Amino acid sequence: MAANDRAAIPLDLVRLRRSCAECSLQQLCLPAGIEGADLGRLEALVQRPRSLQPGDALFRLHDPLGSVYVTSEGAFKTIGINEAGEEHVLGFHLPGELFGLDAIGSGRHRCSAIALTQARVCELPFATLATAATQLPSLQHQLLRVMGQSADLDHDHVDLLSRRQASERIALFLQGMGERYRRIGRSGEDFQLPMSRDEIARYLGLALETVSRSFSRLHEDGVLDVRGRRVRVLDAKRLHATASGCEADIARAAARPRRA
Repeated sequence: MAANDRAAIPLDLVRLRRSCAECSLQQLCLPAGIEGADLGRLEALVQRPRSLQPGDALFRLHDPLGSVYVTSEGAFKTIGINEAGEEHVLGFHLPGELFGLDAIGSGRHRCSAIALTQARVCELPFATLATAATQLPSLQHQLLRVMGQSADLDHDHVDLLSRRQASERIALFLQGMGERYRRIGRSGEDFQLPMSRDEIARYLGLALETVSRSFSRLHEDGVLDVRGRRVRVLDAKRLHATASGCEADIARAAARPRRA
């Protein structure tokens, strides 16, 4: 049965143990600020959580809008294909983040969403969610808040692509990933990247070799400790300086002889 054809069912709290009320991510996604009967109504909208394997598609380009999604476990990438058939990564989606909003304007998805890791998502039928939002002011407020967060991520991506230096793009990207991990209660200084170097390169508009060299340089300079996809931030000040394009100024200041 197709995902969009499944009937919305209330979650079995004992069997699934993933209700909005019990979920550790509830303060990050739609249920934040929603309590009591309103929360119960939201739970009834959520379809059975879906499990996906790496490489599975949650939705594809031009699919009709059926639902929006919140990642509860794992991570996703959204991708587009240019006229030459090349894949461009448009975004990465971590636990607690709402996505699938790209189809709201036209009614069809403008990208594909692919699981990067083993993942689970909460699926909310959009038409039913929109109707409920008109009846529940608290839900309407939270829906607008989460949509605003999604727009912030789009703005951050534009900011990344506007940076001339590859080192700035990569440092800013890693800073942003750290902030997003902190938002879900994980370490922002020691984390596992769910995406490959190639996917980072496609997201940042850089060559794979450039991304690999930049990671190696940050590792060799003692800014990061990089072990495969694991990243530990050793010098947050220098990472911030690199992201801000001020690394050269700091290096010159450090090399300047001190006055007696």
